[in-house]
Amino acid sequence: MPLPTPGGRDAPVPADDAGVSFIMPVLNEARYLRRSVASTLSQEVPGPVEIVLALAPSTDATNVIARELAASDDRIVLIENAAADIPVGLNLAIRASRYPTIVRVDAHSELAPGYTRRALDTLRRTRAANVGGVMSADGRSPFQRAVARAYNSRVGLGGGAYHGGSSEGPAESAYLGVMRRAVLEEVGLFDESIRRGEDWELNLRIRRAGYRVWFDPTLSVVYWPRESWTRLVRQFRATGAWRGELVRRYGRGNSLRYFAPPALLAASGISVVTAVAQVARRRSGPASLLHLPVAAYAALIAVVALGRGGGRGWRDKAWTAAVLPSMHVSWGAGFVWALFRGARDTVDTSRLRGRNTPLP
Repeated sequence: MPLPTPGGRDAPVPADDAGVSFIMPVLNEARYLRRSVASTLSQEVPGPVEIVLALAPSTDATNVIARELAASDDRIVLIENAAADIPVGLNLAIRASRYPTIVRVDAHSELAPGYTRRALDTLRRTRAANVGGVMSADGRSPFQRAVARAYNSRVGLGGGAYHGGSSEGPAESAYLGVMRRAVLEEVGLFDESIRRGEDWELNLRIRRAGYRVWFDPTLSVVYWPRESWTRLVRQFRATGAWRGELVRRYGRGNSLRYFAPPALLAASGISVVTAVAQVARRRSGPASLLHLPVAAYAALIAVVALGRGGGRGWRDKAWTAAVLPSMHVSWGAGFVWALFRGARDTVDTSRLRGRNTPLP
């Protein structure tokens, strides 16, 4: 049986007033949950809506807040996600929801006004199975603002469409995503064996089934990054590890941009070994050329940090200079580790509080 032509199948289009289900996995989000839920329920959508919160066993006041919110609005549905894994929580929320269009929301995010209505229009117009827009990262402290600038920069996360793209069209993946339930059920929902990068893998299956994944730059979601350096490093090491796992599983299905951080790590290692050898022999020579990639990278970081991309104050610029290599090196280290050994049980511990669970 021949494989479906990529992008050749139209996703079903339900009635305009058929309803929308927002789904949100939640773990230790006491600082962000109220605003995220408020931005979601303020969306103007024709027909009924619901928001299903998949509650992991949080160690802060998240679940107390969730119960308060649910008691005040019957559109909020609470379910337990004892496993605490994001794809497990997403699947539990999808199965507990009722309506034919699924909107994924992150508890660390806020939907822009008109986001859902615009996404529904785009789904209808393009007959896509999944539509996503721009992740507009923002921050409150100098550190968080520096991380947000890295997210919004091509230098920071490699130039994926949802990190600042401006051209509408077919996409490799979609940030969060506004999806048709029928297609999700056809391809088997999220793969619960993948703890990070589950959205990319789902969209790969959607595309391989012949449906379209669509990027619409007019859609915008505010994302609040991690608030500390240690949490950022833990997040990116786990994310890199699962990308390494996805490369093991899907090989050439992965974009070349995912290999940039491990290449930087390899170049840094070669540079360090070369420098030690040169010091030991007290000479330079042609081997000095091996330092050029690292020197060029350091110059690029300096240009970004000291220029307009580094923010206004000196604290913003200093954190930008620290954040960019921290993200790249931790991501690359996780990638290399998992590429050879697999991600195994690697967990993103960056949102765990009161625990010291190390990554493997």
